[in-house]
Amino acid sequence: MRSRSLTYLIAMIAFALSTTPVRLGAQAPNGQAHYAVIRLGSLGGMSSAAQGLNNRDWVAGDADLTGDATEHAILWRNRKITDLGTLGGLNSFAGPVNEEGLVAGSAQTAIVDPLGENWGLLFSCSSGGACEGYKDLVRAFRWQNGMMTPLATLGGNNASVGFYSGANSRGQIVGFAETSTQDPKCAPPQVFDWEAVVWGLEGEIHELPPFTGDAVGVAFSINDRGQVVGGSGPICATPSSFALSAHAMLWQNGSATELGSFGGVMNNFAWAINNLGQVVGFSDLSGDTTTHAFLWTEENGIQDLGTLAGDFESQAYGVNDKRQIVGQSCDQNGNCRGFLWQNGVMTDLNTLTAPDSLYVVQASGINAAGEIAGIAFDESTGETPAFLAIPCDAYREDCEGTAAGSHSSIRDSGEHRVILPENVRKSLQQRHGFGHFGRLMKPQ
Repeated sequence: MRSRSLTYLIAMIAFALSTTPVRLGAQAPNGQAHYAVIRLGSLGGMSSAAQGLNNRDWVAGDADLTGDATEHAILWRNRKITDLGTLGGLNSFAGPVNEEGLVAGSAQTAIVDPLGENWGLLFSCSSGGACEGYKDLVRAFRWQNGMMTPLATLGGNNASVGFYSGANSRGQIVGFAETSTQDPKCAPPQVFDWEAVVWGLEGEIHELPPFTGDAVGVAFSINDRGQVVGGSGPICATPSSFALSAHAMLWQNGSATELGSFGGVMNNFAWAINNLGQVVGFSDLSGDTTTHAFLWTEENGIQDLGTLAGDFESQAYGVNDKRQIVGQSCDQNGNCRGFLWQNGVMTDLNTLTAPDSLYVVQASGINAAGEIAGIAFDESTGETPAFLAIPCDAYREDCEGTAAGSHSSIRDSGEHRVILPENVRKSLQQRHGFGHFGRLMKPQ
């Protein structure tokens, strides 16, 4: 026979459970969290892009100004947007933001490139792709506490940061910079060679060697251990054509390591690295007609992550220390959708969100809490806004009262495929260039 005190305790627990709001969000059939997709603010234009985020929900990227003829680097803090400006020219963009609020990016100056190299093609040129007036010099910058500071080159005129995760907690920034070597083998209009670099906390610059026999290199990401990843290629050309990268690279302890490929001779990039030394990126398959996302680890080498069902190619852009990987998967016509890869499974992020959410086109970065930033498509307006996706596997204010917190209102896990308008596909292919989308995905 139960004691009176035990009966009373069970009754109190039952009462508490019946009156306490449930704080756990719905789980997808594969055990993944559902997401509340938050639209981030704009600068008046139709397009914006979230490129990097830290663990404080600060997101860096860029946004078109009213009229969609120019774009500026921006920082979202507490969901409020700050225009970081430029270095005197028309355009700028930001990639990474670290925990101390240091933002790295690239901006045009007010000086026309005397050699006409046109590094302005690194910008999206969303006003139609002609890029007229984009021929000013481009410099990498460090932004913190309201001040934008240009970073050094290797003796040439131009420099740029790595796009998504090119800064670490130690204040180091990675990217690529022109040397003072005028290379007669460069493809016009490029004149100077350019190499992968690391900028230190005081702005000092360190060159990273390309793969043996290659002419140019680029660094995309650096972790808190100082390990750097990027790409290396044999052809000196304008960086917007860097799809010609032949080798995915890892630089550590003064040495350069080639990470392998899937058999292609171009479009091989190591794009991001976490603090465990795990690397993600993408590599062409043999024949160079398509590219697949990869995960590289020291233990297992390069692993093909494949694509979402029915798709043609994929790219991985971000990885956290839980080995959650994000990127995009696209069909042959350039209709892309963001993915989350974990525990060996690639999932369309749009199957983890509410039916009325923004459609996730590209997932660019993921932080320690599993929050994801990137580019979305608004089916009702045709805009391509930046977004922040919040996982609802635990109580979050963003999820309470939203469709994402409900068991019955997640998008059907079957095909919810959005066919993007041609102008949107072209704009997304042009955004921050490097040519790898334009080569493979030609709108029909």
